[in-house]
Amino acid sequence: MTRTVYALARYQDCQAAIDFLTGAFGFRVHEASKNDQGVVNHAELLVGDDLIMIGEGAPGGPGIYIAVEDVDAHHDHAKAAGASITMELTDQPYGSREYACKDPEGNPWYFGTYRP
Repeated sequence: MTRTVYALARYQDCQAAIDFLTGAFGFRVHEASKNDQGVVNHAELLVGDDLIMIGEGAPGGPGIYIAVEDVDAHHDHAKAAGASITMELTDQPYGSREYACKDPEGNPWYFGTYRP
C-alpha cells in the first residue's frame, strides 16, 4: 500500500531534532537532506515501518501519537534523554496506557499502547 498521509513536525534546528528523536525515542534516520549551506532542512525518520517527516519551520504545531510496545520503558528512556513530560503515564478508559511530552523545541509528542 502506498502511503498518502505523513506526520510532519517543524524545527528550527533539524539536526538537533534528529539527534534528540533518535536518542530519546529510538527513531531511525531514513533520509536527511541538506541545503546549499550544508544544514539539514528536511529529514524522514522511521518509527517501526512508519515514517514521519521533519522540516525547517516554527515548532509547536499539531501533536503526533505513536503506538509503542513497552510504553513504560519508552517513557523512562525519553525522560532520561531530556524529554519534558507533560502528562505522566496514564491508563485511559479506552484501554490505552500513554504519556505525553515535548521535545527541546516544544513540539508535542504522545506515546501509548492504543492501536485503532
